[in-house]
Amino acid sequence: MSRNDERPEEPGGGVPEQLALIRETVRKAKVPKAKPRTWRGAPLAKELPVARVMVNKGVLHLDQYFDYAVTEELDAVAQPGVRVRVRFGAGAHNVREGRREGGGMIDGFLIERRAESDYAGPLAALAYVVSPEPVLSPELLALSRAIADRYAGSLADVLQLAVPPRNGPAEQKPSPEPLPPPGAPEPGTWERYAHGPAFLRELAAGGAPRAVWNALPGPHWPDELARAVAATLASRRGALVVLPDGRSAARVDAALTALVGKGHHTVLTADAGPQKRYRQWLAARRGSVRAVIGTRAAMFAPVTDLGLVAVWDDGDSSHSDDHAPFPHVREVLELRAQHSTCGFLLGATSCTVEAAQLVESKWAAPLRAGREQVRAAAPLIRTVGDEEVARDGAARAARLPSLAWQTVRDGLKSGPVLVQVPRRGYVPSLACERCRTPARCRHCAGPLEAADQQELRCGWCGRDAAGWRCGECGSVRLRAQVVGARRTAEELGRAFPAVPVRTSGRDHVLESVPGVPALVVSTPGAEPVAEGGYAAALLLDGWAMLGRQDLRVGEEALRRWISAAALVRGQGEGGTVVVVAEPTLRPVQALVRWDPVGHAQRELAERAELGFPPVSRMAAVSGRPEAIAAFLAAAELPDDAEVLGPVPLRVAEPGRPRRPGDPPVGEVWERALLRVPPGSGAALAAALKAAQAARLARGGGDPVRIRIDPPDIG
Repeated sequence: MSRNDERPEEPGGGVPEQLALIRETVRKAKVPKAKPRTWRGAPLAKELPVARVMVNKGVLHLDQYFDYAVTEELDAVAQPGVRVRVRFGAGAHNVREGRREGGGMIDGFLIERRAESDYAGPLAALAYVVSPEPVLSPELLALSRAIADRYAGSLADVLQLAVPPRNGPAEQKPSPEPLPPPGAPEPGTWERYAHGPAFLRELAAGGAPRAVWNALPGPHWPDELARAVAATLASRRGALVVLPDGRSAARVDAALTALVGKGHHTVLTADAGPQKRYRQWLAARRGSVRAVIGTRAAMFAPVTDLGLVAVWDDGDSSHSDDHAPFPHVREVLELRAQHSTCGFLLGATSCTVEAAQLVESKWAAPLRAGREQVRAAAPLIRTVGDEEVARDGAARAARLPSLAWQTVRDGLKSGPVLVQVPRRGYVPSLACERCRTPARCRHCAGPLEAADQQELRCGWCGRDAAGWRCGECGSVRLRAQVVGARRTAEELGRAFPAVPVRTSGRDHVLESVPGVPALVVSTPGAEPVAEGGYAAALLLDGWAMLGRQDLRVGEEALRRWISAAALVRGQGEGGTVVVVAEPTLRPVQALVRWDPVGHAQRELAERAELGFPPVSRMAAVSGRPEAIAAFLAAAELPDDAEVLGPVPLRVAEPGRPRRPGDPPVGEVWERALLRVPPGSGAALAAALKAAQAARLARGGGDPVRIRIDPPDIG
């Protein structure tokens, strides 16, 4: 019977003595010892011994710089712009040997070195420098501060959006040497626009033109954006292009590579992993590449000697960040154009009200083609109203009125046909067939939906709803209020059995489809590009696009329709688009005339009369009723501020999908809208920021959310 604590007799039994000997040897070795992170008693740097640091605490009452002592050992690497670690939160009483101690470790950025501190007491020392790589330039810092002030947010929150997380392996790899600038490109299809060639020439000459570009439909806009970037590179300056999604970025990437070759630009999208993305970001910061193409996060890309900023399709919701302080790409690039005195290009096949305001205020010049060019590039637009659908027996078969049926059949003779459906899924909304009462779940009152042809379940809690019976009339039969993309694809497959049917939506988005006869059913924003363009397109259920209660509903419906119709061949090549919507509605008429600019101008004029954004500046403040009342009473709002509301928000149900900004599940919240005339937006943001900071400094209480320029105001 052996004992576990008995020392073995074989060789190697002296292991504890050997370990003790090793520890004693290390203890007596004359090597530099690890310094305590308080650097107690360590000598300070001889010059500029104070570091001003922005700590990574995104709370408004701490939105300021904090001073730290710089030790002699960190003097060389503690340079402005580097990442540092500091101790934060120690009390003033905890001082030993001239150093403030205690507190938790936190990340930060070293903003500047100073000879003296404004703080009279003892300073804590920088714990250490995370990396000697200066990632925060003075230009990026100034931009981030301007964004924080505009959106009533903290600088730390903006820096989290502007500077990606560090990746050590990527940082250690050197970036390649920059290539010589390419030559100025030929105008190409920019010749179709009245001032297109002049815009490129001014960029190539080092100018800073500002333009709102209403792009013609068709496949040429990626090449046109690439030529604007190439013209800027030819002037030995940098360029930045921000697009709504990775598919659009890939198209511009391919066009720019074909135009100037590889090595002049980099792509920043969410598809790249952390190491690759950080390496590409560093290539731009180090000046190895002078052009950046990317999605929303690229709006802060540190492009050297910026000569052009461009945004494509600014009306897309993906351009509005979902993280505090919720900046919008268009507004960020406008500020960059002003701070860097560089060119600005806002392009889209449609036109937002904000873009129309930039032109009306003379901040940017219009860049449009003549009506002859528009008629040559745009497809033929035809409409089918609700009354025609009701009288048309063919509309009850495969959901297609006779005109749409004929358009699909003719289009399939020469190429693919696009079918845009506003909702994904099979049957995402159901109602009683007899009394039209919406079908609700018996457990949570959520809407019932048919995920496929057999199953009926709740869209909120996911429970099966077999055996449903209407609570109003007792009927057991259901009808579809809205038919989804999958159901539409199934019905079209039965109507055209010899034609392949493909779907593109949130779960599976197609990049492109071949130019052969096929039916492509897509939700808005997921339409794939067809080789040679679509022969025809159907825009179904227009009432669903126009039936939402929102200020931007008409603008958004027109933008989605035009984005889909722009993928169709021109009228001269037989391209036809049928939209199933009431023909007399303003967005439908604008689509028929292909006049998104005129629609945006009329919307802008109406909003000016009513005092709605973008003519006015607006902020949304939401929270519990008592918290909202206390906040508004304490806030020192500008004299010309108008308070609309507060009004109750919809209570979030358990299991129901939530959007950013929705109240917590089960809580009763209200929202107030604050409106000020032009010129008072900065004062409103400052007042809201000061009130929120004071509330948080007192202990906060119930949360109050602030959003400047909310995308949805009802």
